[in-house]
Amino acid sequence: MTRRRRSDALTGDMFAVPRPAAKVPGSMNFRAVVSGRISDMLDDARAAGLDRWEVAAQASRLSGHDVSKNMLDGYTSEARDAFNCPLWLAPVLEIVCSSTTLAEWHGEVVGGQLLLGAATIDAEIGRLERERHNAADAIRQLKELRRRVP
Repeated sequence: MTRRRRSDALTGDMFAVPRPAAKVPGSMNFRAVVSGRISDMLDDARAAGLDRWEVAAQASRLSGHDVSKNMLDGYTSEARDAFNCPLWLAPVLEIVCSSTTLAEWHGEVVGGQLLLGAATIDAEIGRLERERHNAADAIRQLKELRRRVP
C-alpha cells in the first residue's frame, strides 16, 4: 500500500534541497550583502544593549587582535568597497553579538543549511527514524519473499 502525501502550503520549502548559488560570472560580489548582514547584526546587538564600542572591545579581547569601532563602521559601509570584514573576524562578531546571521547566509550561498543546538539532534533523530523505517520495509519485503519460497 502506497501512502499519499498531502501538500502543505505553509511548509512547502521545508524539505527543499538547498542548492549553491549559480556560477554566473560577476554575480558573486557579496560585499554589499556581507556589509548589510554585519550592519543588521550590530543593530540587533545595540537593541540588546551592546553598542559598537563594546562589540569592538569584546571582539578585540576574544581574538587577540585590535578591532575598533571605526573598523566595524567600515565593515558595515557598502560604500567602502576596499574595507571588508576579514573571515577570521566573522565568527568572533557573531559570538559577541549572539547571532548566526553570517553563518546561516554562508551556508545558504554554498548550498547548505545551518543547524545549531537542538536542531542538530532533531535532524539526527529524523535521519535514524528514516533508516529504521527503511529497514522495517526491507524486512517486511524479505519476509513476504520468504513465504513464497518453498
